Formats: sequence, C-alpha cells, structure tokens
Amino acid sequence: MAVGVLISSLFFATGCYDKSSRGGDSLYVDSAAVDTSTVDSITQVVEETPMPVAADELFDDFFFNFAASRKVQHERVKFPLTVDNFGKQSVIEKGQWKRERFFMSQGYYTLIFNKYKQTLLVKDTTVSNVTVERIAISKGQVTRWHFARTRGLWYMDKMSRMSLNQHPDAAFFKFYQRFATDSVFQQTALCDPVTFTGPDPDDDFSTMTGELMPEQWPMFAPWLPSGTIYNIIYGIEPYPKTNFRVFMLRGIANGMQMEMQFVKQGGQWRLKKIST
Repeated sequence: MAVGVLISSLFFATGCYDKSSRGGDSLYVDSAAVDTSTVDSITQVVEETPMPVAADELFDDFFFNFAASRKVQHERVKFPLTVDNFGKQSVIEKGQWKRERFFMSQGYYTLIFNKYKQTLLVKDTTVSNVTVERIAISKGQVTRWHFARTRGLWYMDKMSRMSLNQHPDAAFFKFYQRFATDSVFQQTALCDPVTFTGPDPDDDFSTMTGELMPEQWPMFAPWLPSGTIYNIIYGIEPYPKTNFRVFMLRGIANGMQMEMQFVKQGGQWRLKKIST
C-alpha cells in the first residue's frame, strides 16, 4: 500500500516549472530537460510490486499501474480485444498484445477539458468510463483506448484508430499544433491582456497574478509539446461543444504543472490565461 501511495503521489504531483530555465521570469521549460530516469525507476518498482487494491478507486491511480506494468496490462485487457482500425473491425488475442507505454517514456502528459468543472472528474470516484487518446496531430491520426470499470475493477475493453478529421475536437487540435510551433502565430492568438498566475519570486509559498501584454509574450512563452499529445476523457464522451478549453501539462515524477485557458472569440481561438 505504501508503494502504491508513493508512486501515485509522484505521478500526479502538482507544482511549478523550474524558473531557472530561461531567466527568473520565464515559464519556458526545455523538453530535453525532462528527466525520465525517475520515471523508469518507478516503472521498475511497479513491475515488481502487486497493484494495490485501492488503485481501482481512481482511474489515474489504476492507469499509472497499467501503463507501467506489463503484467497488469495482460490482466486488465479484455481479450480478445475489439479493434476498430479506420472503420475495419478486428480483434487482438492475448498472445498478440504488445505492451503499450502510453506517455510514460516522455515524462509528462496532457489533459484537455471543454469546461473548467470537468477538471474535477480527475478525482471523481464515481467515473466508470474513461477514454485515453494519443493524438498524432502531425500525422493526422488518433488512437483511442477505452476503459470501463466492472465490479469495481478497471479494464480496457476497446481500441480504435481514426483520422484526426473524424475527431470532434479536430479543429482545436490543429489550432493548438500551430500555436505550439509558430511563434508569429502565437502573437495573433493572444487575448489582450493574458492573465498570468505563477509563483511569487519573493515568497516560495505564495502565488502572484498579473497581466501580460502581447508585446511581453516572447519573454514568457512556454515550451509546449507538439506533433503528438495525449488526452484523457473522464466519463461518457464526447464532451459537449463549447468555446472554452483548458489545456493542462503535467509532469509524471517531477511536480511540473502548467494550465492554459483558451477561448474562442470571433471564430479564433485565443489564449486567455496561463498559470504554473
């Protein structure tokens, strides 16, 4: 049980970026600086330790064990696994299953919500259906794994692949990809001003809130993952359509967290708020 609590707290810790990355005021974090050695060490512990019974209470706790352990995957995938591969139906037998590490090897993961209250679903023990998505924006493909809780235990029961254009949130993903990779475009996709909330440089236990003008953005612009991102949909999906998105970036074992809020104004997505 102690091991389960430890790895859970490491996986879903919240905190701040390393402010030394690009000067004291920067939110920048270098993707190459994400140390995955700790994640690898934790993965080894999980492989050698039976999954705690309490891990099935919250999907996030279960999923960490599932992603980190080959044994748990073989036990918690319902074989033969039904697969919808771009509209063609097939099955994967137990002997054909290849371990999927999901986002474990990259040291961080992302979450996208359509309403802020949906962020509370992460800690909702009544959630019984969850979909994990790998969104390969640069390739125009989405892979989805569906999980359901049966008699108190989480199992993967379906898998699918589809074109990005078929995804109900394809337009936002394409916007995000451009926002994450095009600094000139970022300047045109900012609210005026952008609200910033982050650690107080004069008090390690406090946060401060201010406003960033568009001309200040280059000094504060964070590193953002691009090409391929992950998302976890808690509950029955798809989420209802809104003109609001919460984009979260969380570290697996380093306490890193960033939250960005986007709003759609006049047909254009714009960054409204960023916090670390």
